[in-house]
Amino acid sequence: MEGKRGKIIIFSAPSGAGKTTIVHAVLQRIAFLEFSISATTRPKRTHEINGRDYYFLNEEKFRHYLDKGSFLEWEEVYPGKFYGTFFSEVERIVTHGNSAVFDVDVKGGLNIKKYYGSEALSIFIMPPGKDALRTRLMARATESSQEIENRLQKAEAELSFSNQFDQVVVNDDLAIAVDKVERYILNFINE
Repeated sequence: MEGKRGKIIIFSAPSGAGKTTIVHAVLQRIAFLEFSISATTRPKRTHEINGRDYYFLNEEKFRHYLDKGSFLEWEEVYPGKFYGTFFSEVERIVTHGNSAVFDVDVKGGLNIKKYYGSEALSIFIMPPGKDALRTRLMARATESSQEIENRLQKAEAELSFSNQFDQVVVNDDLAIAVDKVERYILNFINE
């Protein structure tokens, strides 16, 4: 893909829908996709690595970059928990001919799509239902019961934006969902 500017692939979903699992699967399958690493102020989970999963920043440093206009998009997703995408990260990927893959919240996904327009494909990962979402969030065992309730309330609002995405994929069978997403991406890249 060298010489040709890459495109933008956006994944959004409510927390627990399986978005990150699908993103990792398509990154394994499609060589010219590259994960766009977001910045966040949330605490690092045990399995996460700074610079691979996220750029973990304290709030002061995040606000410094915000004031400099360094973010393509950013959001205070939960009180005191900021997420953002550096312009420099996207440019680094697409100027080398790879397509940048985003794993972002719904508002961030819509903002990136608005910025890049037809150069971006936005995919909404739909959970099979609220009960499945609750079960998945509880199985992760990374949040308190109050945090899970907050995520479920936020999910309700996020689901209402699904019709603003280019594609919606229901994730009730992971293998089928990954196959669909892969087809959507390859069709988009080859347009």
